[in-house]
Amino acid sequence: MSNWTSSLIGLLVGLLTALQVGASTPADQLANASFSEKQTLIQTWIESDSSTALSVVQLLLDGRLYYEKNTNRLVLIDTHKTGQPLTDFATGQAGTIEKKRAYKRVSVNNTLRTFLRDTLAAAQLSDADPAVRLSSVQQMLGDLTPENADQIAKFRAQETDTDVVDLMDLALAIDRLDRGTPAEQAQAIARLADSLTVEAMNALRAVPANSPLASQARSGIQSIEHRRNRYKAVETLYFGLSLGSVLVLAGIGLAITFGVMGVINMAHGELIMLGAYTTFVIQQILPSQPGMALLISLPCAFMVSGLVGIGIQRGVIRFLTGRPLETLLATFGISLILQQAVRSIFSPLNRSVVTPEWMAGSWEINAALSLTLNRLYVIGFCLVVFFVLLTLLKRSSLGLQVRAVSQNRQMAQAMGVRSGWVDALTFGLGSGVAGLAGVALSQLTNVGPNMGQAYIIDSFMVVVFGGVGNLWGTLVAGLSLGIANKLLEPWAGAVLAKILVLVFIVLFIQKNPRGLFPQRGRAAEG
Repeated sequence: MSNWTSSLIGLLVGLLTALQVGASTPADQLANASFSEKQTLIQTWIESDSSTALSVVQLLLDGRLYYEKNTNRLVLIDTHKTGQPLTDFATGQAGTIEKKRAYKRVSVNNTLRTFLRDTLAAAQLSDADPAVRLSSVQQMLGDLTPENADQIAKFRAQETDTDVVDLMDLALAIDRLDRGTPAEQAQAIARLADSLTVEAMNALRAVPANSPLASQARSGIQSIEHRRNRYKAVETLYFGLSLGSVLVLAGIGLAITFGVMGVINMAHGELIMLGAYTTFVIQQILPSQPGMALLISLPCAFMVSGLVGIGIQRGVIRFLTGRPLETLLATFGISLILQQAVRSIFSPLNRSVVTPEWMAGSWEINAALSLTLNRLYVIGFCLVVFFVLLTLLKRSSLGLQVRAVSQNRQMAQAMGVRSGWVDALTFGLGSGVAGLAGVALSQLTNVGPNMGQAYIIDSFMVVVFGGVGNLWGTLVAGLSLGIANKLLEPWAGAVLAKILVLVFIVLFIQKNPRGLFPQRGRAAEG
């Protein structure tokens, strides 16, 4: 054979070898491999190119990895429909699905899915971000296997973050309880008994009844349950404070108008509703900035509800002075008008307001107690509104005149106080605060035409129980009733809890007609 022929054969062999290697890349082999072959392939792939392999693992878990049937080309697809976009995995080039049947998802079974999750979690144990490492251990803890435990033990010595270390120790204690020596099992039970997690309790419950460690395990379970119950009581108290804060916000404006003018304003709930709808409208104007929309809504809701309140006072209530029954009927009619106006403008359907990112989620104190941030902000907002109002009524000239009119209207008029002007501004102030309550409620519930009706009765209960016209009484009464409701609900139910609270208030008013903090002055005594 000539040298030329030998060279040509060698070139062809090299070319075929190169083509074979190119065709046997992990991405090409993944499409038609069996489940066990995929597992082996991914293990090998991680050793050579871990970042690419881990991205494939995540895509497989998300169900977004497909392949083209004719070429085995891997592509990323979010919606498997004709005309929808796709992305080439190797090149990142965008394309379009011309025929749906031309692409098929890379399949996984439960065994492979478990392997993929464990692989991803193990890789995340070495991530630079402590939050990623913590999430990885939490994921392993949900379905702890001996392989997972060995991975955690491997990285435990080099871990520096306290939260991650505690969770790793918990996982290792659960593993030792299953695979350790009797001495290690006893130590593991002592460690698990100090935890508050459900995983620790489940691990202790799995100890056989005939085991020598069964008594110690039962004691550990009782310890966990006792501490979890205490934190559950704290959570109930927190929910009660958040409900009480809503009641304070809903009732504090009514306390001002009712205390100064003696007006039973049945439209107060609709003024709350207007504040909530103001928040909804501003969020439609700024849909991509819910946080900014919420902050802008505060002064806007105060102005909208306040101006409507002044209109009600100047247009209706001032002509019904001294006739409380007619005032009640007139404001009830106004409430119906406002409800129907909102239905005509916004439709009778409930509307949802997007919660800003900084108000979403919860503050996790430990495994048994987490406080939702939106309720925490409502509690803080309630206290801010309360102390601003208290300062306004104690330190400003308007507050002095309001207190003078509320204590003795005739004497205040004799001293030159324009009681009509004070009435209008007071009614506007109370209505504006109701609008602020609507902004707060929009972050806790849907906005609808009937949302104000759910709080009008509660508002009157807060005002009467606390003492008409007394802000401190409104604060104490609102928080007390909110906590009482939440304490009674677990064993009495929501409806019966409200009935019991109402019965208590009726009995209390029988003994103390002027509430917890009676108003002072000749008008109050008369």
